[in-house]
Amino acid sequence: MRADDRLSIGDLADRTGLSVSAIRFYETKGLVASVRNSGGQRRFLRADVRRLSFVLIAQQLGFSIDQIRRQLSRLPEGRTPTKQDWTRISHAFRRELDERIEALTGLRDKLDGCIGCGCLSLRKCTLYNPQDRARRRGTGPRYLLGDRPEAG
Repeated sequence: MRADDRLSIGDLADRTGLSVSAIRFYETKGLVASVRNSGGQRRFLRADVRRLSFVLIAQQLGFSIDQIRRQLSRLPEGRTPTKQDWTRISHAFRRELDERIEALTGLRDKLDGCIGCGCLSLRKCTLYNPQDRARRRGTGPRYLLGDRPEAG
């Protein structure tokens, strides 16, 4: 690969909208890797523009640095990822997002009813909780956290 095929950290910052310090941070976390030129300056692959864009999007969706790193580790090193490469890593994120959407939809749909908190203060409660049965499963809003009310 020719030296001019690589981007300086400043050029990468310009292309991604990230600060130089943010790029260094992501580098320390293993999300991008640089090589040093003869003057000791960092140089990045042009594909790192996409990698960092993926990082930004994934963080906005609530994924952790560790989750993002695991997905990016599936991309090839030393070559620009293809559409197939990106599709492959996006499937795991899609599954996670689908699970979150399902959980959030369930939460939204239950918010106006009893949440199994044990307060026993509602006269009409679709998930009535006599003797605070939900408490046996742990603290907090047990039914909103996914527990099902006990039968009878």
